[in-house]
Formats: sequence, structure tokens, C-alpha cells
Amino acid sequence: METEKEHFATDPGKLLLRGAQVISFVFTPFSIPFLSFLVLFLFTYLRIMPMKSKLIVLGIVYSFTILMPTVTIFLFGKINGFTQVEMNERKRRYIPLLLTVLSYVACLLMMMRFNLPWYMTGIILAVTVTSLLCFVANLRWKLSEHMAGMGAIIGGLISFSALFGYNPVMWLCLFIFVAGLLGSARIILGHHSLGEVLTSFFIGLLCALLCIHPAYHYLLRLFLYIV
Repeated sequence: METEKEHFATDPGKLLLRGAQVISFVFTPFSIPFLSFLVLFLFTYLRIMPMKSKLIVLGIVYSFTILMPTVTIFLFGKINGFTQVEMNERKRRYIPLLLTVLSYVACLLMMMRFNLPWYMTGIILAVTVTSLLCFVANLRWKLSEHMAGMGAIIGGLISFSALFGYNPVMWLCLFIFVAGLLGSARIILGHHSLGEVLTSFFIGLLCALLCIHPAYHYLLRLFLYIV
């Protein structure tokens, strides 16, 4: 009888952990750049682009922001015999973070070579800078790439609303809610503290605003011109 009570007592905890794992898996940070371009091609005037051009851009983004970091990090873990839990330890996250940054830099260079519009390269620039800051911060803090990605999404929504002139309130409400769920999931899983979750979110938000928002973009170009 006591065993049955313990079973029912631990069931909600197991369910909560399972839900947190599912949320973390669904909203993986690697998918954010690809989904951003997919939204641009489906819901903005960029949908008039030739299908071949859109597929080329999506192929480049997928290869360098999802496929390459996923494969290289997987191989790194296999070669060194690290489990997923061990890979999440702060002192062992340097190489995975560095591999992610290098993949994003390669994608950025490739997109610049194709002379794509600045707001397209701005998406990759934003995630590159965010990943680089997470890499540097990992010297002392274990920031969350998941929450940095959610911050970048919300910053991107604000930036593209200013660029394309649409009302982002409904999308902002949705993704702020998702950010709350994801942040809670990362804390429940024990991967991050509340401070790390909030810091990561605001880093992603600021990077997206600085790299994609048209006002900040023109100020940056003016600054570089003067310098």
C-alpha cells in the first residue's frame, strides 16, 4: 500500500519533468533561424520571390544552422563519450558552443556572398552574436541558448513589425507565453537558474533589436560611416 502511495506521489513530478523535456525539445534554439526565414517567405512580400531562390536560401540556412551544428556536436559527444547530461555541464559546453558559433559565422559569410538583403543577413548576425555572447559568458555563467533564442524571436517580431508595418501584438503575446513555458521548463529540468534564464532572454532580445530593427540598423551604418 505504501508503494502505491509513493507511486501516485511521484507521478505528477514525472509528468512535469516529461512535459519540460518535450517543451525543451520542440523549441530547440537551432531551429529558430530556419523558422524565421520560413515565416518571412510565407507571410511577407518576400513570398513573391522565385521558389528556386527561396529553396536555396532555406537550404543554406538549414545546412549551417541546424544540420552542421547538430552533427558536429553529436560527433564531439560520441568521440569523447559524453552523455547528454554531461554535455550540459558548464565546463563541457565550450566546444559545443564554439561549434555553433563557427557554423553561424559560415552561414553569415555565405549569405553575404549572395548579397542578400540586410535584414536577412541580420537574422543570422543576431543569432551569431547571441551565440558568441553565450560562449563568452560561459566562462562564469551557464546561459540558456533556448531562452536567448526566444528573446531573439521576440526582438525579431518587434523589428520586422517596424520594417514591414504589421501589428505584432498577437504574435508577441503567443511567444511571450511560450518564453514563460520554456524558461520554466529549463528551470524544472535543473539546467539553469532563474537569473540565467532571464539574462539569456534579454541578451537574445537586445541582439535581435540591434541587428534587425531598421532604426538601429541605420544608426549602426551611420556610426560605421563616420568612423
